[in-house]
Amino acid sequence: MRLRVANGGIVAGRAVLPAATIHVEDGRIADIAPDASGAPDIDLGGGWLVPGFIDTQVNGGGGVLFNDSITVEAIAAIGAAHARFGTTAFLPTLISDSPERIAAALDAADAAIAAGVPGVVGVHIEGPFINEARRGIHEADRIRPIDAGLAALLSRPRAGRVLLTVAPEIVGTEAIRALAGAGVLVSAGHSNATYEETKAAIAAGMTGFTHLFNAMSPLTHRAPGMVGAALDSAGTWCGLIVDNAHLHPATVRIAIKAKGLDRIMLVTDAMPSVGTDSDAFELQGKRIEVRDGVCTYADGTLAGSDLDMATAFRNTAAITGLPPADIVRMSSESAAAFLGLSATHGTLAAGRRADWVVLDAGLKPRETWIGGKPWPI
Repeated sequence: MRLRVANGGIVAGRAVLPAATIHVEDGRIADIAPDASGAPDIDLGGGWLVPGFIDTQVNGGGGVLFNDSITVEAIAAIGAAHARFGTTAFLPTLISDSPERIAAALDAADAAIAAGVPGVVGVHIEGPFINEARRGIHEADRIRPIDAGLAALLSRPRAGRVLLTVAPEIVGTEAIRALAGAGVLVSAGHSNATYEETKAAIAAGMTGFTHLFNAMSPLTHRAPGMVGAALDSAGTWCGLIVDNAHLHPATVRIAIKAKGLDRIMLVTDAMPSVGTDSDAFELQGKRIEVRDGVCTYADGTLAGSDLDMATAFRNTAAITGLPPADIVRMSSESAAAFLGLSATHGTLAAGRRADWVVLDAGLKPRETWIGGKPWPI
């Protein structure tokens, strides 16, 4: 299949092409030629064709919460809800839960990949090995220390990537080293770790920071904390929830300047309200209100977000003034690198998957393609 794309901007690697012909074979890009003679198959109308968004933190969507329904069908429903907003690869995310449900989540992600569910590339286990002092909306009675059995469960070979969010001061460097050595992607979050504890965890193999700034020890002038260690460590990736609620715009700009475009990942921390008109949902027995795109518990605690990746993309453009070609590096490329999927995902180039999203001139999603197939919005 050859598709002519014209009348806008096509972000192909570091190049921005005004028109191109994309040759797709077996769900992958065989070639992108900077030419589109003839009538376009995709008329951008002043908009953009960019790599599909990659979201490493998706708790739910389309009215489905992964914790409530740990099944292949639930993962498919969540993926379908987010595909409407340009997400072409994602990790369904389990909020702190029992060992049995952690095992079920790992197995469900494997089964979803085997079943060919579009977009799923692994699973994110967020907790329960976190610090109760920074638990946020996570239930205190689900927080637990890691043990040999759980470490072995998480370390088994899987069909996709396993991302694990931990508090390094609770888990310890030996466990982090063993998990990372087994291929688990270890990320820090819901943590009160000091700068020194965080740097020791990075030396042991931790490579990520889950929703930077939120639910972690802050940067102060004498105690840099986890945030300081994250910004001071070039070889790590940081997730940012750019929903105008979790972070002040200046904080977003500071983080991007400190880490660089290639080490920031836009994430949603999305809840089941995404893709619905719902104004509330249940989270582990708590009623969460959704107002003006913000999800909160009765006491005001933020409970994930009502954010989709296309909105995160637009918000980042508005906050930073960066062009779409730069924001792509945070919405697609960096997450692919963090997940070890750069050979197949994250950019439009020969050999990569034919995953992309068409954005209009206002950066709103018009059309999503996953594996060379259009996904209706």
